[in-house]
Amino acid sequence: MTKPALLFDLDGTMLMTDDLHREVFVDLMAPYGIEITEEFYMKHVHGRLNVDFFAEFLPDLEDPQGLSDHKEALFRERLPTPYPAMPGAEQLVARAKDAGWAVAIVTNANRNNAEAMLRAIGLRDAFDTMIIGEECVRGKPDPEPYLAALRALNVPAHRAIAFEDSPSGMRAAAASGAFAVGLRSGLTDADLRQHGAQLTLADFNDPALEHALDRLTGEDVS
Repeated sequence: MTKPALLFDLDGTMLMTDDLHREVFVDLMAPYGIEITEEFYMKHVHGRLNVDFFAEFLPDLEDPQGLSDHKEALFRERLPTPYPAMPGAEQLVARAKDAGWAVAIVTNANRNNAEAMLRAIGLRDAFDTMIIGEECVRGKPDPEPYLAALRALNVPAHRAIAFEDSPSGMRAAAASGAFAVGLRSGLTDADLRQHGAQLTLADFNDPALEHALDRLTGEDVS
């Protein structure tokens, strides 16, 4: 039987960084007259590529990639190190590796941010592969980043669990064919399920996690 795989989003899944990102967006968008409230952030920014957000709200921007790079540099400057991981995240990764399962990061964060966040939570070298959305043909909500991870790990979708927290990420995970699990770090159970979650967790210490993991050990295929 093919070894299983756990596929993890990063922001809002492995660590709680939404407040930091939103603070940066508040400062970045103020000169353009765009107010980034918490509701606006969760609806229009959360989980999306920066350039997709800029294309919608700043369609005349001359250098969207440059502004995106500036935004992410500001985020890294404000990211404390060390930084707490999502409760139970480190233990789950260690458990998977001890069992011989594959583990991957699948994120819309750029590579510098992803590496900074993994260093901050002490998991920089813990993963078999890291898929960066902006380095794929299409980022989330397209399933391509998850499909790229499955190809890199040589694991079929039905042998994988994908952990997500945002609408775009949830849609990408579900469309990949992996078992899609939502983290209720910013959205409710109903919101996550609306976007494709088959199960939701408060964090990685949630007892419901075992139901998902049992699917990969053959103990539960419901």
